[in-house]
Amino acid sequence: MSTAAAPASNPAGNARNLLRLEALALLGVSAGLYQQVSGDWLQFAELFLLPDLSMAFYVAGPGIGAVAYNAAHSTVGPLSLAALSIATGQHAAFAVSLIWLAHIGLDRLLGYGLKHAGSFAETHLGRIGRKQ
Repeated sequence: MSTAAAPASNPAGNARNLLRLEALALLGVSAGLYQQVSGDWLQFAELFLLPDLSMAFYVAGPGIGAVAYNAAHSTVGPLSLAALSIATGQHAAFAVSLIWLAHIGLDRLLGYGLKHAGSFAETHLGRIGRKQ
């Protein structure tokens, strides 16, 4: 068993560029599909920032805040919702899953990654905010 410390989560160079390209693709494909399913763009605007309400859980501490934020900003939730909505024919839920995925894509494109339990600023994409 290795006692070496885990590497810091701070992708550099080509890895960072690839992650940003993936985020742009997620945003673009989600918005494009939303257009294809004749989604209501007013609803898109109203729901786009909804996942950010998860930041309110940081008042209970960084650990709980990170769990809530990551649950709302992982692609597992919206992809599961999309699969369920396709299986059940719930077109409105599919549209919501696309909005949710687009939100995640924009966040990742801007460098806001999944959070580490120690601090909101520590993400899987590296540190965000001012340099300390």
